[in-house]
Amino acid sequence: MSTPPPRPSYAAVLRVPQARRTFTAALTGRLSYATVGLAVPLSVTAATGSWAVSGVVLSLFGATTVLLMPLRAALVDRHGPRRVLLPMSLLYGALLALLAALTWRPGAPAAAVAGTAALAGCCAPPLGPAMRALWSALMPDEGMARRAYSLDAVAEELLYVSGPALVGALLGVAPAAAGILLSAALNVAGTCAFVTSPALPGPRPAARRRPSVPVRGLLPAVVVALGLGLAISAVELLVLAFAEARSYDTALVPWVLGALSAGSAVGGLAVGAVRWRASARARLCGFAAAFGLVLAAAGLAPGLWTLSGVLALAGAFIAPALTTAYLLADETATQETRIQAGAWVNTGVNAGSSAGALAAGLLIGRLPLPLCFALAGTAALATAAAATVRTARPGRTPAPTPSPAPAPGDHG
Repeated sequence: MSTPPPRPSYAAVLRVPQARRTFTAALTGRLSYATVGLAVPLSVTAATGSWAVSGVVLSLFGATTVLLMPLRAALVDRHGPRRVLLPMSLLYGALLALLAALTWRPGAPAAAVAGTAALAGCCAPPLGPAMRALWSALMPDEGMARRAYSLDAVAEELLYVSGPALVGALLGVAPAAAGILLSAALNVAGTCAFVTSPALPGPRPAARRRPSVPVRGLLPAVVVALGLGLAISAVELLVLAFAEARSYDTALVPWVLGALSAGSAVGGLAVGAVRWRASARARLCGFAAAFGLVLAAAGLAPGLWTLSGVLALAGAFIAPALTTAYLLADETATQETRIQAGAWVNTGVNAGSSAGALAAGLLIGRLPLPLCFALAGTAALATAAAATVRTARPGRTPAPTPSPAPAPGDHG
């Protein structure tokens, strides 16, 4: 008599053989991206004495990290994570260590710092897309996969809350550049543990031709991710402007943004627990539209604490939307392009974040704040509407059913 599959739950996800070990390793490496975003500008500013140089360095680092992620993911898809991720991480860690050495003391040459940061961004291993692609292979059914993706989204949300706090604690005992060294160590340690997990497939045979990502099927997920990233990044500046306009202490702003993150975490856990009848594409558009509508109304809040409640409600749709975007990307991808598909969604979120911060900075002070909130919400609404346009979508290539504990070198 065969053993029935485990009941879909978050505990069941972590009880899947090798899931907990592999997920912990991936999160350790991904924590590096949450710490480096604060460590780099602080250390560069301390070393050069210029916030302008710091902004340029951070922009170069962010641009090469984000824009080249699909290319790095394609290499992982083509040659396998064991062959590609560790060399990437070692090179990334070495360049971050060099950046830390350059910025350890004042007087760092700006050109050398900028060049090193840009090169480091080129090598950042796509651990998030690799882990999400692995969830698809590890989970025995759709319900378990949905919970795994939700758990991944919530954990990533928590990383970006805890990472800056970790750097802040380190600054009490070490120079700002030590945060860059910490980021390097986290990434290398996490990647080493990740690639040695028995859950990972072994080396892949050489393909006769390079597999291509199904662009038309993937486009809705990327478009919605772009709109979400744009709106979320705008919120950070809008909340600060809201507090200043009403003479609140700006020290309260992180708590308001924390409400957005808390709402996202709760929403992410809830969405994974529901058995949905609607398609992933319909759910994606619905979550993004709901987020946009609530955010558009947030600017009408009479005070900061009311705004916190409204943002908590808006946040409840963020993780569900992103989780569904990654699920849709996985559904449309083939077995050979899953990491690339997830990387394109990641790129959409990050590209939108950059554009949103820039747009919000230009509009605040020129337009009334309620209108600025409405425009941020409209960005999410517009991309949700665009994603509803029907396009031909290739069917999903089913993932092979994994054995309970894949041995190293297996292709499960």
